[in-house]
Amino acid sequence: MGDLVTSLSSSISLKDLDARSRDIFKQIVESYLETGEPVGSRNLSRLLPMALSPASVRNVMADLEHLGLIFAPHVSAGRLPTEQGLRFFVDALLEVGDLSSDERKRIEADMQTAGADRSVESLLTEASQTLSGLSRGAGVVLTHKSDMRVKHIEFVRLEPTRSLVILVGEDGSVENRIIDLPPGLPASALTEATNYLNAQIRGKTLADARTEIERRRAEAQAEVDALTRRIVDEGLASWSGASKDSPGQLIVRGRANLLEDVRAQEDLERIRRLFDELETKQELIHLLGSAERGDGVRIFIGSENNLFSLSGSSLVVAPYRDTEQRIIGVLGVIGPTRLNYGRIIPMVDYTAKVVGKLLR
Repeated sequence: MGDLVTSLSSSISLKDLDARSRDIFKQIVESYLETGEPVGSRNLSRLLPMALSPASVRNVMADLEHLGLIFAPHVSAGRLPTEQGLRFFVDALLEVGDLSSDERKRIEADMQTAGADRSVESLLTEASQTLSGLSRGAGVVLTHKSDMRVKHIEFVRLEPTRSLVILVGEDGSVENRIIDLPPGLPASALTEATNYLNAQIRGKTLADARTEIERRRAEAQAEVDALTRRIVDEGLASWSGASKDSPGQLIVRGRANLLEDVRAQEDLERIRRLFDELETKQELIHLLGSAERGDGVRIFIGSENNLFSLSGSSLVVAPYRDTEQRIIGVLGVIGPTRLNYGRIIPMVDYTAKVVGKLLR
């Protein structure tokens, strides 16, 4: 799918399926996206490009069901893709089409007409209506002011490496963004970040908050440097592994002497606390930086769709940006899981780009 889509990842990969299994699975999904109905082995054997008996198709379907990619909604019924199956199809097998020239012209004309009076509200309303009309789903627009001063911030984990950021402005506006998380970041770190930032960020923009946290981190690093220099110079410890992104490691070696030096003990305990603080500050800086950026068309299928707390639906969204390439909102389409993803993905992406240009 190229660089157009940033998707959630599936636990199944293409190497898990041979060519015959891929063809049968793809036919099941495409039939579902077109009709919404389960398809059986007899019909599949007629639709497939290769000659396979219904019995052979059933054997492959059993393997696909074992992998969790399809299921039978009723006994003796045909098969439908599971949510995991749809995710795998979107990530690995979907062929994203391109908009027709008429669709591009319609999007451009609708947006330009709405933006003629330079009303941001009318432009975004038209974007939502246009997407709804073209997709036959519901158009969704989330917007904010680029200089929004934050009243409240919250991080909600969607998956191990993705989080939803909810920003509430002092003016009452609400914005949601999807951000990347560092691999292995514990759930407690998001809770701590939420609590810390809500105590520190009120009345500040994200950029201001990040600058302030970076300043405090620099002060903590300077204190670490001063304390460690003293106990290292006195031969009570050694220092290694320091870098720009890591506070390094203090290796205590003069334990006996350290126990006799009350001040050194206090310094060491302070250094340990500062190490924790530096690590926390670095996580906060990363989270705030991610919240200011964000990228790609995002697809949420079924229960993945935590953004609207809906099951049995899919959401396709893309950010739009200002002149400085900062995200100033998100727009997209929400509808049933059998959305025409190949058509809607470029539609959402193109509309976001047109809106971004008209707002500059």
